[in-house]
Amino acid sequence: MPRLFIAISFPEAVQDKLAEAARDLPGADWVYSEHYHLTLRFLGDTEPDLLHAVRKGLGSVAAPAFFLNLRGVGVFPLRGDPETLWAGVDRQDGLMRLRHKVESVLGRNGVSADARKFFPHVSLAKIKSCRQEWVGRYLVEHSLLSIPEIPVQSFGLYSSRLTPEGAIHTLEAEYPLDGILEGE
Repeated sequence: MPRLFIAISFPEAVQDKLAEAARDLPGADWVYSEHYHLTLRFLGDTEPDLLHAVRKGLGSVAAPAFFLNLRGVGVFPLRGDPETLWAGVDRQDGLMRLRHKVESVLGRNGVSADARKFFPHVSLAKIKSCRQEWVGRYLVEHSLLSIPEIPVQSFGLYSSRLTPEGAIHTLEAEYPLDGILEGE
């Protein structure tokens, strides 16, 4: 069974800027820059029949292209020992509209609603053996991270295969958004 997620990927220039912030935290297990993405929905292990229905259904999503802003850093869980370090994403109307349309398509294809609240972010690292004060220092030093006006003109359906060296993500299908963004 394929392990699936629906996400927005980033241009190489954005990956490079995020990679600049992905250092200076001893013990962090950093995400490879080519794997940076904004997950719209994680589906997990998916039956082949559902994969086909979801793949086809996502092709019906009609939403306008938009710009994203990345801003600040934080950790999950929000309380207790940190496990994941992330870059924040502003909750813009275009993003929220796209997320809602994706959820609608999934619901029509028999996928249960996501029980978790949508918190847009880009995972930067898994925190395994970092001291609390190191994490705190990192958050302060990178609190002003800002990457504005990232064009989003498509989203994708990805499969993910876990290996001892890390996850391998494969784009299964890409779905264009409507319109051309100014300044392109």
